[in-house]
Amino acid sequence: MIVTFCGHGKETYNDKIRKHLYDTIETLINQGANEFLLGGYGAFDLLAAHIVKALKTKYPNIKSINVIPYIDREFDSDLYDCSEYPPIENVPKRFAILKRNEWMVNRSDIVVAYVVHSWGGAAKTLEYAKRKRKNIIQINSVFQKTIDKHKNL
Repeated sequence: MIVTFCGHGKETYNDKIRKHLYDTIETLINQGANEFLLGGYGAFDLLAAHIVKALKTKYPNIKSINVIPYIDREFDSDLYDCSEYPPIENVPKRFAILKRNEWMVNRSDIVVAYVVHSWGGAAKTLEYAKRKRKNIIQINSVFQKTIDKHKNL
């Protein structure tokens, strides 16, 4: 089973969210997830990569893949087992991340998301996953009451 992630790059993730993401990933591993496609950009991507790496000590059979949108992109190779460049070489650079995200969603069985507002790349990726009828786990749904309360102000 292949899992990918989508979340905001500049969000602050507290210990509750971190623990919930950890528990979600571990549950998925116990249900057969063995490959994790990671974006390598922003706070949520890095949080997910660190958690997958930590779980790798307990579950050495899982694979962590950094899916890069630019062929010349530098990244922390210690966080991942390998990197992969999707077939987006003819995509204009300004659309590379969007097309990389779509490629990750297309390859995945499950999308784990933390999206709290309707704008930006994470929101576009989540909408794309919904259109593709992917299985989506929104870890922020546990915290959604707080978010919904603020929307009504």
